Order: sequence, then C-alpha cells, then structure tokens
Amino acid sequence: MTRGAVFMLMFSIISHSVEAQSGKQSFSLPEDSEQIDLWSGTMPDKAGFRGPEIISDKGSVTHISVPRLIVHQPKNPDGTAVLVISGGGYAHIELGKESNPTANWLQSQGVTAFELIYRLPREGWSTANVPFEDAQRAMRLIRSMAGKYGIDPHKIGVLGFSAGGHLAGITATLFNKRFYEPVDAIDSLSARPDFAGLIYPVISMLPPNNKTHSLKNILGLHPTIPQETAFSAEQKVTADTPPTFLAQAQDDPVSPVQNSYLMEAALKKADVPVEMHIFQSGGHGWGLGKTGSEVSEWPQLFKRWAQHNGFWKK
Repeated sequence: MTRGAVFMLMFSIISHSVEAQSGKQSFSLPEDSEQIDLWSGTMPDKAGFRGPEIISDKGSVTHISVPRLIVHQPKNPDGTAVLVISGGGYAHIELGKESNPTANWLQSQGVTAFELIYRLPREGWSTANVPFEDAQRAMRLIRSMAGKYGIDPHKIGVLGFSAGGHLAGITATLFNKRFYEPVDAIDSLSARPDFAGLIYPVISMLPPNNKTHSLKNILGLHPTIPQETAFSAEQKVTADTPPTFLAQAQDDPVSPVQNSYLMEAALKKADVPVEMHIFQSGGHGWGLGKTGSEVSEWPQLFKRWAQHNGFWKK
C-alpha cells in the first residue's frame, strides 16, 4: 500500500469516527480520489507532527504530516489548471467549505483543479515557513505533470481563500524566493503562477491589519515591523506578479476589506492587470457563496476574467 493510500485510509477512518460521535453526515472525499505527495523523497523541515490526520465532520483538517495534492481531473481538460488553497488562519484547513467545493466546480468547467493539503506552522515544524515551501513545491509539481494531465504549462493559476489567499498571494509575489533547498529536478521549474485569484484574502500583516490569526500563527505574538513587512503580499508586488483577481465583502469581520484595496493599489502601481469586486455584504468564509447571495457571483466573475485574460478557454 502506498503512503498516499495509507493516509487516505486514516482520513476515512477518522472521518467515520467523527460521524459516529456526532450523529451527523461527515465530510468525506470519494474513495477513489487521486492524491499526490508533494515530497516523494526528502521533505524540508521533517521534524513536524507525526500521526494520523484529524478531520472534522465539516471537513476542517489538522495534524498534517504528508502535504499533498488532491486531483480533480475533468473528462475533457481545457488546458487550464488551478491550485486551490483553503484558509483556516494557518491553524487548520477548511477543505469542506472552500477548496473542495471550488475544485469540484472548476472540474465541472473543464479546469484541472488541485487541492493543496499543506503543513501548518504550529504543528511542530522547525520553521513557520512550511506552508510556503509546500505551495511553491505544489506549483512546480503541477507544472512538471502538465503533459500527464493535458495542462498548458503557461495556464496554471492559484486560487486562495482567507489565509489560503495570503498563501496564494505570497506564492504569486515571492515565487523567486528560495523557501527551501531544491530536492530534485522538479525544483528547477518555475513556481510562478500564471494568474491568481484571492478571495476574502489576508494580504497585509502590517498595522492596522496585523490582528489576524494568520499573522499570529506565522509570526507569533510580537513580530517586528520588518517581519510583518516580509510577509505582507502587497509589499512584494513587482511587474512580474501575475494578473490578479480579488473578491471580498465590505463587511468582512475577519480580514478587513482594506486588504484587497491595498493589494489592488500595489498591483496598479506595478502595472499588473487586476480586477477587484467588493460586495456590499457577505462577511467572511463564504466559499462558493450561498445560492442567490451577492457573493455567489464571484465564480462566474472569476471565470470571465480568466477568459478575458486568455487563461481559460471561452
């Protein structure tokens, strides 16, 4: 049995245990879901958590020791691929309400989607950089598999929610930063996304936006201004940052809407194509959005934007 199969079995056992205790229908992936380990050999900062993953009945994942991709391959791939990253404040991964339904939607539209299960910085690793290592590796790994999955290597995007939006934003701006030492030939490939979607994202870790759980889990309780600057995506935008789509609600109580405004301003200053949608209401953590709600418009807006920019077939 492969390591991925072992973790799929653990994943299934824990899910059913939670279901039995709660009396509710638990979140679960199809038993035949294809999963690909990010690190087939040497993994950076290996000293982290060792044990079975824990997943709640709503699909919130913790105790991650095998970072990986969950593949959602359409029957007729259109050449576009998207790395989908859930949030959770870097304390857990909201698989059930963010990346999984979004990856399923992308798959239904002909896009090959890869859900990222990334290591969490407070689970015993020797550095808090492990999510950024995993995201960079994921981009390179997807690019290395372009032929296998019918992907155009120049149409690989990243789409992140909340803290996953921060991870996507850092991946899009610091793609040339060496977060880990190369482990194989895959690491010679570019980690730059060709386009980015940031949905109710955490962007800045500078005052006054430095009150998020994302900041605390990456930088601790008393970070310095240079540390906050180093992980503020709007501070790292350059002319090489990929075209970016932003969507957020004005009444977001978790990540102030100013995050999106800051990112939009930085992208415009660098002359990077950007489209932003600020919804009047919606709060935070809406995933695809409840049917009929204002925020539920974002997937089609994102699709049209990606088509307009040539990353998604019309």
